[in-house]
Amino acid sequence: MLLAIDTSAGTAVALVSDDGRMLAERSTPDTRRHAEVIGPFLAEVFDTAALSPSDVTAVAVGIGPGPFTGLRVGIAAARTFALARGVPLLAVPSHDAAALALVESGSVAGRFAIVTDARRREVAVTEYAAALPLPSVLSPASLALRVGWAPEEGVVVHEVHEIPAVPLARVALLRRAAGATPPTPEPLYLRAPDVTLSTPKRVSS
Repeated sequence: MLLAIDTSAGTAVALVSDDGRMLAERSTPDTRRHAEVIGPFLAEVFDTAALSPSDVTAVAVGIGPGPFTGLRVGIAAARTFALARGVPLLAVPSHDAAALALVESGSVAGRFAIVTDARRREVAVTEYAAALPLPSVLSPASLALRVGWAPEEGVVVHEVHEIPAVPLARVALLRRAAGATPPTPEPLYLRAPDVTLSTPKRVSS
């Protein structure tokens, strides 16, 4: 059983069986209360599914793109849980989860793009070359920040406000089944740090 966590937009938590079935999920589109809701959501999904943390065999975590502060909450929670239980931590680019959700719903065919709010009048865009077969959704054609972005002809745009945790777990399962190495579980933050180290002043004698 997988525990899936994503805080790249709102906060989403789910328990998913090894064959991809949803067992329980909780989510909110609120982009400012990640730290407040992550603990209760974790408790609620285990309670709803009548399962315990000892039943988890791996943790899938969304790594963004998204605001750095929000991403850190989910990644820290996932790391802590995986370390405490001694189970693998499987990082998943959050846009891949949104893309898989669209594919599973039959909402896309051919080239499409997942777009999320990156704030500061920018959007994060991941373009996918094709929707089928399913494994191709794991290989985005490009990922970048854009201002005033307009898609190329033939690219269907899907603006996403929430990243669902269940497809996130399914992406991790697909990658694991294919023997693919997951990305490093670090925040996929597309900007340079807001704060940089200053150059030390020279001290003369």
